[in-house]
Amino acid sequence: MEWLYGLEWQHVALLLVIAAAAGWVDAVVGGGGLVLVPALMLGLPGMSPVTALGTNKVASICGTTSAAITYARRTKIDWRIAGPAAGLAVVFSGLGALAASHIPAQYFRPAVMVLLLLVLAFVVARPQFGVVTAETERTLRRRVATVLLAGTAIAFYDGVFGPGTGTFLIIAFTALLGLDFVASSATAKILNAGTNLGALLVFAAGGHVLWKLGLAMAVCNIVGARFGARTALKRGAGFVRGVLVVVVVAMVARLAAQYF
Repeated sequence: MEWLYGLEWQHVALLLVIAAAAGWVDAVVGGGGLVLVPALMLGLPGMSPVTALGTNKVASICGTTSAAITYARRTKIDWRIAGPAAGLAVVFSGLGALAASHIPAQYFRPAVMVLLLLVLAFVVARPQFGVVTAETERTLRRRVATVLLAGTAIAFYDGVFGPGTGTFLIIAFTALLGLDFVASSATAKILNAGTNLGALLVFAAGGHVLWKLGLAMAVCNIVGARFGARTALKRGAGFVRGVLVVVVVAMVARLAAQYF
């Protein structure tokens, strides 16, 4: 029996399960889009990459907002950084979404693979990185640099392509501000909510969102995101570090398969 957009109910159920899994992954270390966007394109053959990105943003903004609220209730967030960066992120992710239909995704894949491999090598080579809070002086220059990097460059990337955005944010906050992975993940969720909002507004204005499917996935994404945030808070930075390594390896493998 057909249900949504010509899909059999089994296909819809599978997409909802994948949306929940993507929410969990995204809440812990980011990278949920790399799980859900390919699933959308496989589940609905012929769907354009822009529509897949737009529909994914419906689920993602609900999941990341839910995770952000969960983190904010249980861990301290530096709003001097998260607030301005999130504001910039709405604008620059929107600009990225405007550019998404004009920049082929294959141009990004090699660069993203290299960046992810560098992230992996850096994290593996420094076992204490992100596990304990570093003694880093958070000077005005460091805070401004972090806000600009996260709110402009990474946000633009999220609008135009997206996979690994949460991971890049976590690494940026950990490296520049000396936060542990749990605090970095909490801050990243605030930024991710901003990037998702900016991109979703643009995709929706262009008619690139399948709303019924997106909202159905959003419910499952929220469940996965809340569970993921609670798991990260309970298990601590060491657990987040382990998941980060696994997710980065999976992202590199997935991007390499698509590219080659």
